[in-house]
Amino acid sequence: MKKMTGEIKKDRGMLEIDEAECKGCGLCIEACPPKVIAMGERLNRYGYRTAIYAGAGCTGCGICFMACPEPGAITVLRLSSPGGVAAARTLGGATRCASN
Repeated sequence: MKKMTGEIKKDRGMLEIDEAECKGCGLCIEACPPKVIAMGERLNRYGYRTAIYAGAGCTGCGICFMACPEPGAITVLRLSSPGGVAAARTLGGATRCASN
């Protein structure tokens, strides 16, 4: 993601979306402030088009996690170091965000 000055803004988070749990409701897509979640073209084994992460621009805010009605569908990770090692602090100070 780029800032207005042309600098590249580093990712502060990352998403993991479990295709088997996602029912394609789109609530996470609407809730995402940086708009880095979209609806995929593939169908999961239940016949739902599922949400997909664009792979860049996540802030690690956890709003998508909170909006998702499906337990286990979204895991939000916050990047704790510049090297990209993921450790979550999105909800309750846990070492990794528990899924809904």
